[in-house]
Amino acid sequence: MDEDDERRALVEEVRAHLEYEADWSGFPVPESSISPSVSVSISPSISPSISPSVSISPSISPSPSPSISPAIPMEVVAPGDRAGRLRVLAQEAASCTRCRLHEGRTKSVFSRGSFEATVAFVGEGPGYNEDQQGEPFVGAAGQLLDKMIVAMGLTRDGVYVCNVVKCRPPENRTPLPDEAGACSSYLTQQIDIVKPSVIVALGRCAAENLGVAEAGRSWRGQWGTYRSIPVMPTYHPAYLLRSPEMKKPVWEDLQLVMQRLGLKKS
Repeated sequence: MDEDDERRALVEEVRAHLEYEADWSGFPVPESSISPSVSVSISPSISPSISPSVSISPSISPSPSPSISPAIPMEVVAPGDRAGRLRVLAQEAASCTRCRLHEGRTKSVFSRGSFEATVAFVGEGPGYNEDQQGEPFVGAAGQLLDKMIVAMGLTRDGVYVCNVVKCRPPENRTPLPDEAGACSSYLTQQIDIVKPSVIVALGRCAAENLGVAEAGRSWRGQWGTYRSIPVMPTYHPAYLLRSPEMKKPVWEDLQLVMQRLGLKKS
């Protein structure tokens, strides 16, 4: 074998080695970065029976850094597009880091139901099932709420349901004032966009954050207002699961809502 044949054999050996390494690393080796960049020098004093020493200097240029995709701009919607405005607001809430609650969330829980609803139900915050599914009131308390809604002559998808905070508090505890405050702009905008005829505040936390529960005073069943919208505060469905005897006074509260809306008693 002459010197040129030895050179070609060594080049092919180097090519095979680099392609083997490329297969494991996941990055293919371009044809252009193998043969032209491999230099082979053979000492003339080496016996033909001994493998020649080889100096290999592959100068494979590093792949260029991947380009970073620009941030996707927030959807632009017309002021009159209520569904679109709520959609954008939900996107904002999904990436919100205004308070500590975002640290433990699985999914942001924004709302369910219709933006054209005449009744909005506002709870305090998501629980475990809501955090997993990204929808409010889907657990046992949500099933009871759905029964209450149907009893009023309404439908599950015909009302609007949301919470004071959009991320689950640890161990389902009541949201702290600063957490509720950090999330308040979302709730305010939701109510302003939906414009329900009546709001039902589910539980004291919701009633307090809607400004219809004063300390030291009776709050359940007492009409109040939030941004000029009538609010009926009543017990939370989760409380009714623990205290079923309180379903009767809650039904009385809901009948007041039905009366205001002109709904017939079932």
